[in-house]
Amino acid sequence: MASEESFLVLVHYRGSIKRKTRSGVKFTDKDPLCIIVTPTTTYDALVSCVLDKLGLEGVKRVKKFFYRIPTAVLHDTVKFDCSTIGSNEDLQVMFLCRRQFPESGGSNRNANTIAAVAGSSSRPAVASSSAPVYEPPMQPVASPSFAVDLGGNVGDEVRHGEHIPTEVHCPTPAGVGDGLFDDPDDDDLEPDLIADESGDDVGTTVPRRATGGSSSGTQQYPPHFSSLDLDAMRQDENALLPSGFGARDTEGSAGVNEFQVGQQFQDKDEALFNVKTYSIRRGRKGIWEVKRYNGPHTCLASSISSDHRSLDYHVISTFIMPMVRADAAVNIKVLQNTTAAQFGFRPTYRRVWMAKQKAVAVIYGDWDESYNELPRWVLGVQLTMPDTVAVLRTCPVRVGGQVDESQVYFHRLFWTFPPCIQAFRHCKPLVSIDGTHLYGKYGGTLLVAIAQDGNSNILPVAFALVEGENAESWSFFLSHLREHVTPQPGLLVISDRHNGIKAALEAPDGGWLPPAAYRAFCIRHVASNFALTFKGKDARRLLVNAAYAKTEVEFDYWFDIMRSENPAMCDWANRIEYSLWTQYCDAGRRFGHMTTNIFECVNSILKGVRNLPVCSLVKATYGRLAELFVRKGREAEAQMGTGQQFSQYLVKCIKANLKTARCFTVTVYDRDNSEYTVAETTPTGSFSLGTYRVSLGSKTCDCGYFQALHFPCPHALACCAYSRLTWQPYVHEVYRLSSVFGVYQMGFTPPIPEGFWPPYAGPTIIPDPNMRRAREGRPRSTRIRTNTDEADPNQPKRCGLCRQPGHTRHSCPQGAGPSGTAGNQ
Repeated sequence: MASEESFLVLVHYRGSIKRKTRSGVKFTDKDPLCIIVTPTTTYDALVSCVLDKLGLEGVKRVKKFFYRIPTAVLHDTVKFDCSTIGSNEDLQVMFLCRRQFPESGGSNRNANTIAAVAGSSSRPAVASSSAPVYEPPMQPVASPSFAVDLGGNVGDEVRHGEHIPTEVHCPTPAGVGDGLFDDPDDDDLEPDLIADESGDDVGTTVPRRATGGSSSGTQQYPPHFSSLDLDAMRQDENALLPSGFGARDTEGSAGVNEFQVGQQFQDKDEALFNVKTYSIRRGRKGIWEVKRYNGPHTCLASSISSDHRSLDYHVISTFIMPMVRADAAVNIKVLQNTTAAQFGFRPTYRRVWMAKQKAVAVIYGDWDESYNELPRWVLGVQLTMPDTVAVLRTCPVRVGGQVDESQVYFHRLFWTFPPCIQAFRHCKPLVSIDGTHLYGKYGGTLLVAIAQDGNSNILPVAFALVEGENAESWSFFLSHLREHVTPQPGLLVISDRHNGIKAALEAPDGGWLPPAAYRAFCIRHVASNFALTFKGKDARRLLVNAAYAKTEVEFDYWFDIMRSENPAMCDWANRIEYSLWTQYCDAGRRFGHMTTNIFECVNSILKGVRNLPVCSLVKATYGRLAELFVRKGREAEAQMGTGQQFSQYLVKCIKANLKTARCFTVTVYDRDNSEYTVAETTPTGSFSLGTYRVSLGSKTCDCGYFQALHFPCPHALACCAYSRLTWQPYVHEVYRLSSVFGVYQMGFTPPIPEGFWPPYAGPTIIPDPNMRRAREGRPRSTRIRTNTDEADPNQPKRCGLCRQPGHTRHSCPQGAGPSGTAGNQ
């Protein structure tokens, strides 16, 4: 039985060679040897015991032992570094480190692991890295290790007299790759090259460099179950490069490249960025510097911070700039986790948000200067397309009670383009209006008017940048919309129930009162308000079904169910005029559209523009619409070239209606073949499913589809077939391909370069400081979440970070931290 000072050592020995090259050797594992070691055990005795247990005494020799020495405690885990055991003094250091750890770690807490490197010309052997008592097994990673040199005195010299544990990356110990030779003259031979994980050859002559490893790059083992893995000792290839910068990390170990005399940078910012990145990768957090290091550390660090002061928003901005350039709407948490995975430190949400704003400013222009660029853009776009409408409003700047004539505050901007004005004449006679918040350095709201062509494609036709949604801002937008884009009589406006919209539409001189125009509510917003009072998706579903009903009979059916569930639901719905939210009472003005389509418009056409400076935002609308007009115009032109007469959407609906029009019995009631009755029966003709009156002359049917959608329903198609009439004359003109092509017929003109824009001689336009987002704390979301944000049970759940289905934020590939796990570190 071993004494209290003795402990069990597991000696791993690898026998059969897989591959031997000048750059290294890889081996297979064999069972470890169990050896009792005491403080009086000598190095020669340990060597003899190992060879005796292997039965190789006199046949092979042991060149070196490698021991995983504990260096620091990180929360509940321990950091280990590699130490070479080649003398009696080395064994005493191993005992010293062993005593400094408390007696804990499980039933096998006295077991330590040593790797033996023996010498042979035929069967090389080397240490195994696995600790057999550690569960679950972990993938080996390149962990930071101390440079071991027991030839001198143990101690450090530090500035200011403070002792700082310093970690030093070192190459794989010499002799590991070619450690087994019969010729004694080769005992001191070290391989010229050491193979890393990727198989690249890296020279060993590079001097050792101080670096700070993060906890994410450390293999975690319980105390007293240390093990050495040759794979874990391999050095990151970039960390051994003598020069250059921007090295990539391998398996969580940060590669650090040294500076060289004569190394050049393009400018001061690049030099500062490289210095900060160097500091981050080396883990330096203070001003202390180790000038000399002569021995292994046995002191323990109790904790490590998850942040780094050099990882400021300037460094993060440079790193995330390619991601922001690719998608200005990229999520802040995605950037936060990507930064943590790259640098090994997790910055705050606020810092990453500031970094993104800086990256956007570098790519798309300064946030403040962008406001002063608007007047020149107005002049430039009007020179490019003379009929462009752009109305800019400003407010005076007062300094000490006096008006500053040299500068003004930005207030509002309305703009639309000639192709949009021309396109609306061929769209459905309705327009949806809504607002969406800006997400940049300054707040505000983007108001959008959305039209729809005969192929169910949405098209933004007018825009406005305003301070927020109120009666004045909506009046500003709607007055110019009516004047320049939508002067047609009998137009339907679909919106939410915002009081500002209500006030603007009901203004006597606004031009939006019936019969010049009519108003309807977006059912998505109505249902959202309804769900605030009546919880549960079933109640909301009943209201939506009643709104989509195309006949009074169908509406009463769903309303009766609502009444049976809760009479208060019907009382709530009855407070809103039916013509504003139900389809059966809208006289066919909706064309089947029940929502504002703002979400679809932002996601498909205006994606990312809300994250840009204002001038870049308005420029983006020109470019996005130009691309949309070209793409949709080509599609319509190609369909017309094949002889098609109607849009694909209509053809699809007609085909579906024809399939259901086969079990009808048609009766004609006049000589002009315009009035019919259609009896709907089962396929066998045994049961009647109802009788409907159809009027081809007035384009109506008791089912409600004909007058609501403005193309023949199944019953109308059956009447046409019975009378041998074609159904094409009963389709609204908007569904014809000629009308769809007319929407996109007028194209955009390539913009004139900014250098040729007319000069602007007015006062400097600056942003309103009251619109500036909070300078401290996490940026407050400007979006008010409602019941419309509830997930649809029929849709797959999406990741909270990348918004892709199939996984959660905890397993998101984009959220992987430095240690290889997702989420917080």
